[in-house]
Amino acid sequence: MTFTHHYNSPLGLITMASDGENLTGLWFDGQKYFGSTLDSAQKPQELPVFAQTEQWLTIYFSGKDPGFTPPLSMKSTPFQKAVWDILLTIPFGKTTTYKEIAQKVALQKKLPTMSAQAVGGAVGHNPISLIVPCHRVIGSNGNLTGYAGGIHKKEWLLLLEKADTEYSRS
Repeated sequence: MTFTHHYNSPLGLITMASDGENLTGLWFDGQKYFGSTLDSAQKPQELPVFAQTEQWLTIYFSGKDPGFTPPLSMKSTPFQKAVWDILLTIPFGKTTTYKEIAQKVALQKKLPTMSAQAVGGAVGHNPISLIVPCHRVIGSNGNLTGYAGGIHKKEWLLLLEKADTEYSRS
């Protein structure tokens, strides 16, 4: 059974999912891959993890680094996990590129190279938007590319974080 909860953000409604203890999903309603980790059986429920996540979101949408991460549980392949773990290390207000993440994964796996496109696929399928900050990943040329929630949301989020976006604009 998956438990769900909703949060009304400045960018629209957000749906959260939990296994009862950990956050397992967080999506802008209607985004690409919405509900990718939701079971067919869902139950709206008030849970401590949802209260923590609401606190995180409220701090975040005030333009500040929340400074903590609610408990997370993400079902993934080993490759996705490697990429998502790297996403969790990107500081508030900073960006990285798909290529830089590919280089880190290649180094971890002792491979000569790794496809930035494969990294892009893993980034795009991240089931916990915002908290696992896939919006902080940009193209090597500085362009804001790909975001399941939409490029306009990605730009808004980076501006909220006061990230260096002058080189990110296309």
